Amino acid sequence: MIEIQKEITTVLEIKDLEKSFGDNHVLNGFSLQLFEGENLVVMGKSGSGKSVMIKCLVGLMQADSGSIRIKDQDITVLGQTELDLLRTEIGFLFQGSALYDSMTVRENLEFPLRRHKEKLNMTEHTEALVIEALENVGLADAIDLMPAELSGGMQRRVALARALILKPKIILYDEPTTGLDPITAKEIIQLMRSIQKKYGTSSLIITHDVDCARVISNRIILLVDGINYAEGTYQELSASNDPQVQAFFKH
Repeated sequence: MIEIQKEITTVLEIKDLEKSFGDNHVLNGFSLQLFEGENLVVMGKSGSGKSVMIKCLVGLMQADSGSIRIKDQDITVLGQTELDLLRTEIGFLFQGSALYDSMTVRENLEFPLRRHKEKLNMTEHTEALVIEALENVGLADAIDLMPAELSGGMQRRVALARALILKPKIILYDEPTTGLDPITAKEIIQLMRSIQKKYGTSSLIITHDVDCARVISNRIILLVDGINYAEGTYQELSASNDPQVQAFFKH
């Protein structure tokens, strides 16, 4: 496990985030800080607000109130151009991979490069960046295959390569092991660890997979009733006597 020092930089901060849908109050002042170089896991039951939180975080949904600061910029007040540029520093692994079915693996990885090439003033050849990203996930030989020709685990690896293609400083993982068999899930978790070690990324991981949280996390936050209910290391939380906390760690 990576050692986290006390005095480090905050790269992402959510403060007092609130979001309701009619009378359904999903987020009720949720807050968190992601520190440079750490893996922070957010756990919560289905419907607890994890997906809403991450959609607000990437600008796909507007919060009712609160602030979201990424690298000291409040994304709730940024214009579209500034928000798009900031997104180049954030990799996002979608739940279910979300590859474009009509595109080859190569074309899926080229897509974010084409979209952001002018903004990033990229000088490296697209082909070299695609191959490098695929080599990082052990799938360079799948470059010309279609998503339908890949297993679920291979699709998740390609999606991770796409998240890495712009060499982001922050990676957001939305249920990275969902739908995978236990062996493949372990492979994805180990891959996430190796990527963090190689690139020094800061990762926010949304998961209900206790084994994933145990292996990957430096800290864990439990999202209950729309708030940060409990926070600590896996060892601290799994030893808690709080019934709400215990419910997450029972096997």
